Amino acid sequence: MSMPKCQIGYQLPKLDLPLDRTLIVAAAMASQDYEDVHHDPGAAQGRGTPDIFMSINSTNGFIDRYITDWSGPASRIKKTSLRLGVPNFPGDTMTFTGEVTTVDGDAVTVKVIGSNARGPHVTATVTVEPTPQQGEST
Repeated sequence: MSMPKCQIGYQLPKLDLPLDRTLIVAAAMASQDYEDVHHDPGAAQGRGTPDIFMSINSTNGFIDRYITDWSGPASRIKKTSLRLGVPNFPGDTMTFTGEVTTVDGDAVTVKVIGSNARGPHVTATVTVEPTPQQGEST
């Protein structure tokens, strides 16, 4: 595992993720979320939002990306708990920040916040651990 610093309080590097219409639609389709509010502006406006918005599956995937970009390829997500806040619309930038909150053996738990200009889009807790490498016992 290449998690460089696993001490409680360690701040992960910030990640800015610009969100455009194509990314929001493509991420929803890639996660097989075909709900019309994620690709049809008229349907989204009909439900009271100004535009299409990001799906929860997409948000979950971007959280995993944020964590594994930091933890490296020899790690795996063991558990994720998340709570959604304000929606992400085309034109927003979602900024991820993270802080190590628990170190239990090899497992590391990180509090992740993904925010846009209106506030937190998602607050999550993610536990990541190293994967056994070739020649290591499990």
